[in-house]
Amino acid sequence: MTDGNATSAFGFEDLEVYQAARGFRGRVYRLIKLLPGEERFALAQQMRRAAVSITNNIAEGHGRYNWQDRMRFCRNARGSLAEVVDDINVCTDEGYAEQEHLENLKIDAAKVLRLLNGYIGYLRRQRDKNAAGAGEARWAPIHAREFPIPHYRLPIPK
Repeated sequence: MTDGNATSAFGFEDLEVYQAARGFRGRVYRLIKLLPGEERFALAQQMRRAAVSITNNIAEGHGRYNWQDRMRFCRNARGSLAEVVDDINVCTDEGYAEQEHLENLKIDAAKVLRLLNGYIGYLRRQRDKNAAGAGEARWAPIHAREFPIPHYRLPIPK
């Protein structure tokens, strides 16, 4: 799911699923700008929170050190994605944007869903492989050597 040439200090930014979800979030934000004023504090805020929740959950799950947490956060991201799709349906029903634009967003959402499901499957296989190979518990912790998080120093503010 990540290549050996990670470019991000945090690792999650290199995941294909994160990159796709981040692009999707940007397209949802562009849709939000098309919403009428009466939706500014209702649908727009809901869509914004749900869209951000997708990438937030992928990132937070990646920062966890056990399989169960990583998969749980990915499932949370999947739920937030479904929430955004329902909000797109509201936009369709209310005629807030061009039908083609909304359909393309749903196609993008389906791609993110496929990637999320694939990543969850990958995590499940790695968990099972780890548990079977080492005779460990079903929810064995992820070992740092398998998913290294680089150590780095943040600049000290002056």
